[in-house]
Amino acid sequence: MGWFGKLTFGSLGLLLGGPLGAIAGAALGHALVDKKTDFARQTTRAIPEPQFGYAERTQAAFFISLFSILGKLSKIDGVVTKDEISIVQDFINGLPIDETEKQFARQVFNEAKNSTYLIDDFAIQLYQAVKNQPTLLISYFDLLFRIVAADGTFHPAEESALKRVKEIFNISDNQYEDLKAVYFDDLDKYYKILNCTPESTSEEIKSSYKKLVKDFHPDVIISKGLPEEFIEFASGRFREIQESYEKIRQERNF
Repeated sequence: MGWFGKLTFGSLGLLLGGPLGAIAGAALGHALVDKKTDFARQTTRAIPEPQFGYAERTQAAFFISLFSILGKLSKIDGVVTKDEISIVQDFINGLPIDETEKQFARQVFNEAKNSTYLIDDFAIQLYQAVKNQPTLLISYFDLLFRIVAADGTFHPAEESALKRVKEIFNISDNQYEDLKAVYFDDLDKYYKILNCTPESTSEEIKSSYKKLVKDFHPDVIISKGLPEEFIEFASGRFREIQESYEKIRQERNF
């Protein structure tokens, strides 16, 4: 990345403003604390004040906002899990960039994760940089779903954040739901099968499950002398009830 080779403390003001400039500056500052890193040596070299073109500014905004949003998203539910860290590390390690740039990506991620800025602040700057490339925004949004799905749950705070980013990125409701379906089962469907809603208590869900199991258990159906076709239907319904209960039980951890 051409812009990265020009990056110094003095150049940050020319390259970026707002939250992204602050996060980039903090990440650069932490790199300089550890003088053993290649990144620190690179950024402390005496070089003339660089000039940045439009493409370089766009690339820098995309790169820094990318890892800033990932940082905020990973901690938005209050806990950064090992699975989430692993997803981000694998993503960084798979990028076709050198190790100093990967170090910078990790530092931006960590700075943003603990910053007071909102995920919306970074999303707005990212959108401004690549708003004419909707395919890129969709691909990036897919990565966000990969991060939130890493621990197997879709926390309400994560969903709220992604919906706000969706609006900023001008992603349609259908596109959002399609991406969501790739990484998360439709829990509403499972609640409906159990004749419950997401607002139902765990005790209400257990009670409804027990009643449905009793009503649709194959042995009960057979004992009633019902037609074979209905027995097949009831058996399928019984499997759906069991699957739905297990999905909700895992999601609620009861």
